[in-house]
Amino acid sequence: MSTEAVVLKHREYGSAGPALVLLHGLFGSSANWGSIARELAANYRVIVPDLRNHGQSPHTDSMDYPAMAGDLWTLLERLDVARPLLVGHSMGGKVVMHAALARPGETAAIGVVDIAPVAYAHDFSTILDGLASIELARLRDRAEADRRLAAFVESPAVRAFLLQNLAREGQGWRWRLNLPALRAAMPRITGFEPPTGRRYHGPAHFIHGQRSDYVRPEYAGPIRALFPAASWCEVAAAGHWVYAEQRAGFMRCLRALLRAASV
Repeated sequence: MSTEAVVLKHREYGSAGPALVLLHGLFGSSANWGSIARELAANYRVIVPDLRNHGQSPHTDSMDYPAMAGDLWTLLERLDVARPLLVGHSMGGKVVMHAALARPGETAAIGVVDIAPVAYAHDFSTILDGLASIELARLRDRAEADRRLAAFVESPAVRAFLLQNLAREGQGWRWRLNLPALRAAMPRITGFEPPTGRRYHGPAHFIHGQRSDYVRPEYAGPIRALFPAASWCEVAAAGHWVYAEQRAGFMRCLRALLRAASV
């Protein structure tokens, strides 16, 4: 896959203090972090990008972790950011891990939210099929899109999250997501191949939901192999969407990382 960087769209909150970068997960966008970014903006320069093929960032056929990490470092260089603290949820957490391993001396600390450096068997084809089933040329309104998606995705909350990617454009509609590229890249997104021979010795905080199966006890070995200083923080009563489901518990874990990183 090509690793040519794309220019990421991003939001910034706050202008003083250390740089804190927040990365969204698959099917998400920078908007997912809005309220948390605003809370932290008093003490940090919070930078929240849209990853490639998501949000308002460019669409490209290339989609793998070396490319996404390269996009991130290109953005941070353009913003003149040195030694940022990187935090990412799910797919964004894998971008954070790859970025830190690729440039281990250039990151102050990392926070990885409910994901591990392993390959997962999760299958998102039903979601992709559901989104593709919505005929944008004939779509009247969001309510109709929700009804069509309900045949594929049972949870109203998940449907509402996914449909945040449906954007009005003139008299029609478009997806902010690059659905064909995401479908083609899914084995690389659910997988993880770290840079060969690299380890990250800085603070690495793995925040995970008590009810989630994304960070299991048997993943401690792969985590420690790449991140020898890894620590864990469990959020009670949270599933995979840790910061949305149990915000107070998530913020407790995040602030522990900020203290550990001395930033």
